Amino acid sequence: MKIPAKRIALLSMLCAMSLIMFMIENLFPAMFVPGAKMGLSNIFTMLAVLWLSPVDAIVLVIIRTTLGSLFTNVSTLVYSLTAGLVSVIFTLLVVRTSLGKVSLVAVSIASAVLHNLTQNLVYCLISQTPEMMGYMPYLALAGILAGTVVGLAVFVITKTIKPKTILKMLDYENTDNQ
Repeated sequence: MKIPAKRIALLSMLCAMSLIMFMIENLFPAMFVPGAKMGLSNIFTMLAVLWLSPVDAIVLVIIRTTLGSLFTNVSTLVYSLTAGLVSVIFTLLVVRTSLGKVSLVAVSIASAVLHNLTQNLVYCLISQTPEMMGYMPYLALAGILAGTVVGLAVFVITKTIKPKTILKMLDYENTDNQ
């Protein structure tokens, strides 16, 4: 299967912007829970879910998480990648089956909460520190806050840039990606 150059370019652009946002966000201290970040790089993941194929969105998460971990802290790769994959697959499923019935903000919130809880669960399993499960309510709250911000940003972007514009830019009329 030949992948059009324009699609690769858009995926690369979203991936680069996602990684840049991830790196900038790592310059700031955590939110009110140790290690909790706003997850602004997920804006570009959600855009990939909406504008590109499921495989493209998963590739974006794998690349951003792997490079982000290599640039910051490689020991976080296992639980960050697991949580990223779980949340992007959840987002893909909800967007493909329920968008219109469920808002982008609600999808983003649920995905962010799921990401935080998955990441903490994997960390607890690997480090064998079940005491960290006590962070779950705080991580859920952080996920609600982060998911709201990310969801609102994606909502504004998708209202500003119409799907037809993206499809036209990619030179194909596949309406499944709208």
